[in-house]
Amino acid sequence: MSKKQNIFDRNEKPAKGKILLSEPFMLDPNFKRSVVFLCAHDEEGSLGFVLNHKAKVTIPELFPEFDYLDINLYYGGPVEPNTVHYLHKLGDVIPDSELITDGIYWSGSFEVLKILMAQKQVGPKDVKFFIGYSGWGPGQIEDELKENSWFVTSAKNDDIFNDQPDKLWNDILKDMGGDYKQVSNYPENPMLN
Repeated sequence: MSKKQNIFDRNEKPAKGKILLSEPFMLDPNFKRSVVFLCAHDEEGSLGFVLNHKAKVTIPELFPEFDYLDINLYYGGPVEPNTVHYLHKLGDVIPDSELITDGIYWSGSFEVLKILMAQKQVGPKDVKFFIGYSGWGPGQIEDELKENSWFVTSAKNDDIFNDQPDKLWNDILKDMGGDYKQVSNYPENPMLN
């Protein structure tokens, strides 16, 4: 008789450009039902942004010159919550951008981005802003994977710039199929199961 394979045994390896999905009953409020896009993962540690938790402040509250912008601001994670970061699809149009994966870029010249936004050449489908970031020390994500804290999958452009963040965690798990689809239906409170 063959032993049923644990869903966590089928995880992809964490890497730059991958997505981490928190296990359904994670208690840490920073990562409860979160989708984290990894922008860096190497021997020095990992860095990413939570894609599906909106921040309590808006872009115009942080940058009054952008009072015309109707772009959501997201909580990127608990590290350095006084910093602002962004992902975009603009490539070399924004000097000093770093290609993460498949047309998704991180950072670059904020001055150029401000000019493009003022000229209304950039909108919510092109850029996503974050307050703070998520960070892990060397080997920390691997240790958390051994504890079954995360699912790992490949990122898609549509996941990063998704306009329905409240459904993103569920939608990605459903797209992964199999047992993951079943996990997407778990209630937030296991007592309700």
